[in-house]
Amino acid sequence: MSSGLKIVQKAADVRSAVLEARLQGKSIGFVPTIGALHEGHESLVRSARECTGYVVSSIFVNPKQFGPKEDYTRYPRDQTADAAALERLGCDLLFAPGERDLYTSSDRTRISVHGLDEFLCGSTRPGHFQGVVLVVAKLFNIVQPDEAYFGQKDAQQAVIIQRLTADLDFPVRIVIEPTVREPEGLAMSSRNEHLSTGERKRAVALYEALSEAKRVIEAGERKPAAVKQSMLNRMTRAGFDIDYAELVDGSNLRPVKNIDGLILIAVAGWMGGTRLIDNIAVRVAGTGVEEIVLEFPEWSRYEWKR
Repeated sequence: MSSGLKIVQKAADVRSAVLEARLQGKSIGFVPTIGALHEGHESLVRSARECTGYVVSSIFVNPKQFGPKEDYTRYPRDQTADAAALERLGCDLLFAPGERDLYTSSDRTRISVHGLDEFLCGSTRPGHFQGVVLVVAKLFNIVQPDEAYFGQKDAQQAVIIQRLTADLDFPVRIVIEPTVREPEGLAMSSRNEHLSTGERKRAVALYEALSEAKRVIEAGERKPAAVKQSMLNRMTRAGFDIDYAELVDGSNLRPVKNIDGLILIAVAGWMGGTRLIDNIAVRVAGTGVEEIVLEFPEWSRYEWKR
């Protein structure tokens, strides 16, 4: 258990603290966030605390992953509360850089993960995942963790980061944890706080649409159009302005023509002025349908041992 949370802003201070932990024989767990921590983030920190010897978290509201009409300035920021939560959970180090600590006006390098950002959120948020992978690559180089923890709720991001890590040979084991939900099924999200009481009740339709899709598949339906229509109907009744309701291959994120193998069922829509996403992943084989987490350790060239 941590003896107290250390907060730093500079990359050099992160490297110094991590080196000291490594000299003590500790493995490094990393939980990158953009703040406004909730139970979903906390579950990642608890997993890192359980499985590694020294836990680092970062809080950085990355401007490069927000589009010009998105909620960068509106995104909630409360580092004091976030730091208190991290300390309570036993986090050892919080890296809380400012924008100038990570980016300069002379930067010219960009990273893209070809093909994985064409559909789902990538189709309506151009440049978003390019901003995500750039900051994740920078954070991995600064922290140099043994394991990094991400949530299934951001499934497209999780797949892209696993592919990034494998393709660029980062010696980091990517751990994907199941989505944490509120009691009625709504996926935990910092954006939930923007919902009114009525909107919050109706927003559970995202998870209900996913659950209905799974039931339809379990009943034997293998045509994506029929399953998609069941999701669209549920979201429309709840008052969502629908962004997408899709079934894609879980490994390459491209739409499928037949429901078989690894399938990501994903939805996104606007409830009032708030954009929400949710998903479940299933493995379909014959009549069997198993809900799983999208984790691809086999993509890496490294062999991981705990």
